[in-house]
Amino acid sequence: MSNNSSKIFHFWNELKRRSVLRSLAIYAGSAFVFLEAATIIFPRWGFPDWSIDLVLYLIILGAVITLVVAWIFDITPDGVQKTKPADEIGVSNKSKDSNAWKVATYISLLVIVAFIIFNVVPFNKHARAGTFESLVILPFDNFTGSDDFEYLVSGIHSSLITDMGQIGGLRVRGTTTANSYKDTDMSLTEIASELNVDAAVEGSISCVDEDSVCVQIRLISVLGEEQQLWVEDYRVAKSQFLNFYNDVTKKISEEINIVLTPQEESLLAEARTVDPEAYDAYLMGQFYWGKLDKESVEKAKEHFELATEIDPEWADPYAGLANAWGLSSFFRYLPESVTLPKVYKYLNKALELDPNSAQAHYVKGIIAVWTEWDWEQGEEEFLRSIELNPNDALCRLYYAHLLMMLRRSEESVHQANLGLELDPLKPLVLGLYGIVMRNEGDHQSSIMHFEKALSIDSNFRFAARNLINTQLIIHSQNGDWEKWFEAWGNMARGKWNEEARETVINVFLEQGHIAGIKEMLKMNKKYGNEECLMGEGIIASRYVLLNEYDKAMDYLEKGYELRSIPYVATNNFFETLKDNPRYIELLKKMNLK
Repeated sequence: MSNNSSKIFHFWNELKRRSVLRSLAIYAGSAFVFLEAATIIFPRWGFPDWSIDLVLYLIILGAVITLVVAWIFDITPDGVQKTKPADEIGVSNKSKDSNAWKVATYISLLVIVAFIIFNVVPFNKHARAGTFESLVILPFDNFTGSDDFEYLVSGIHSSLITDMGQIGGLRVRGTTTANSYKDTDMSLTEIASELNVDAAVEGSISCVDEDSVCVQIRLISVLGEEQQLWVEDYRVAKSQFLNFYNDVTKKISEEINIVLTPQEESLLAEARTVDPEAYDAYLMGQFYWGKLDKESVEKAKEHFELATEIDPEWADPYAGLANAWGLSSFFRYLPESVTLPKVYKYLNKALELDPNSAQAHYVKGIIAVWTEWDWEQGEEEFLRSIELNPNDALCRLYYAHLLMMLRRSEESVHQANLGLELDPLKPLVLGLYGIVMRNEGDHQSSIMHFEKALSIDSNFRFAARNLINTQLIIHSQNGDWEKWFEAWGNMARGKWNEEARETVINVFLEQGHIAGIKEMLKMNKKYGNEECLMGEGIIASRYVLLNEYDKAMDYLEKGYELRSIPYVATNNFFETLKDNPRYIELLKKMNLK
């Protein structure tokens, strides 16, 4: 034991004699200063997040190099020389540290301690840089005494979420997820824990008159105990609401020490006014658009149109119109021959008035991908929209779908995860995420997210249809045709002619799955899409199950002509076609090969 102690003591003395400790202390002090500077400067210059991690790894590598060099070499009056072993120098020749070196070492240690204390001990109520990374803006309270202003309260809330979404250094939970906590009995701490956020914003509207609105905004830390960081009361002229959102966004960013990039500062510095009546009409349009059903979307168009008539130089209502007409196309409320000219008209006008409209770039990306099959243009528009609003969950999910089509799997999952994190209780987000997971072969996760979407909205057909499609894939892979036809029967109920549906199931029960699928195709041909809805991709997948690959390709090529098969390269049913020359040629024509 005494021998080990002696070796440790000797090693410790060698570290001091070779100035290793002194070198490491000075290096550590300098490294801390450089790392802290990087965390402040890099975000401002727009460097990617991984650049700070790279600095940290380089600092660690530098520490190892410093330790080795300090052990081997000494800096002497005669220059850099190799350190002599202790037994080769006498006591009288042992160098003594100068007072200057000792002072430098002590100062370095003090710098390290100071930075540690600064980053760990909360001296005041203000957040330290990097402490807050995410927040939720909870539904605003309506204290006006009238439900007639609910559209205004809802619109101000969602508009502030959109405005704060421009801040890349902050993750802002989406409007649908935030609205799910309206009138909840949960505490802020419980909500924060469920959403994994660091702070919450609460707001209330207490008065509304012809020209102005009384608004209170509160910022609350939910790290540990709830603590109000900031509160302010505003009387906002309706014409100044766009500037009000910018002011609140900048104030909250300052309170939690979010460093804005030059582009973010520029966007938030724009002075924008709007006609009060146009603003009222726009908020009403947003209110109806959020309901997504056919009748509400038509009302949304009417209010957006009114806003453009009152204030024709304001870009947002045109972007709203493009989005609403796009939604009518996406959900097939109206044929594309009617919707697309309107989408292009309003989209171009929105971008003409405001080239930095994140919503307009998002809609342009949707059109480029699902209508024009211009993957390159679509990616460019999605990336521009994300640059302008990094917290748009749907934009990230649709971009994930484009990446999935292009078979860039890792990037697709990354974007899908970011989108899900931003708005985890929005049924459409959950449905789109489930499709990405299905494409990855994670059927359990896929089904779980479709079911979660349906638990929030039991009438959400998109999730219901894709849940059954996922089950069909699983059952066909397992050869469990009884469950396959049971799932198909559930999906066809209400969509197919009931007599045709029952005929298909009876044929399956009597003659097996091959006969059942053939009868399905026969009924579709007999009744047509009016009563037996089967698109070209679905028909092709049924022929694949029958091993009739030429007929499958006939329908895929027809789908190509009709622009109805954008997901052909990722459809699980077409895996057996991957070596088929016609299939390979089809993917080439679609720029997917």
